Amino acid sequence: MNLLIMGLPGAGKGTQAAKIVEEFGLIHISTGDMFREAIANETEMGKLAKSYMDQGNLVPDEVTNGIVKDRLAKLDVREKGFLLDGFPRTIEQAEALDQILTSLELSLDGVVAIEVNPDSLLERLSGRIIHKETGATYHKVFNPPVDYKEEDYYQREDDKPEAVKRRLEVNIAQSAPILEYYRMAGLVHEINGNQEIAQVSEDIKKVLTNLK
Repeated sequence: MNLLIMGLPGAGKGTQAAKIVEEFGLIHISTGDMFREAIANETEMGKLAKSYMDQGNLVPDEVTNGIVKDRLAKLDVREKGFLLDGFPRTIEQAEALDQILTSLELSLDGVVAIEVNPDSLLERLSGRIIHKETGATYHKVFNPPVDYKEEDYYQREDDKPEAVKRRLEVNIAQSAPILEYYRMAGLVHEINGNQEIAQVSEDIKKVLTNLK
């Protein structure tokens, strides 16, 4: 079984990806892991990616696509299937992934899309606070400190509601066309991520069990 997993920041994608891998024995492939592995192994694509990164430049799609292809071509993927996380990020990358899978004689079986109300995500992501003296991290709603005094805590700039809202807007705009691309192919399975973690996992398990 070969899958993609998608979800906005704070939707619980990482938690659910780990549970899917454990339940179905898939190889979890994240963009960051692929890059680190390719660079560490000094593959042709890894060296090329490093040359761009060392200069502070974005790695072009053709290099990223090459790293994805190299990883998907490995034997463990053929034996166990994959859960791809963090790729594709654009329609062009989605089209490139189709070509990669075809060239490797693989197919995509489904896209797990964890859907969470953006207002809930805003609350989740903008609630983090840090104790000025100890550096301990808390959450205003989900893990509040016992003796909370506002003056004893601070919030990182990127955790403030305005910054979080902008980040969510960018991610929504980025992911919407990709989801639509896969919806047109009949591959998207939308999961209600506004539930308890265990229930989200159970819903995903039901969907994927039917795909096997």
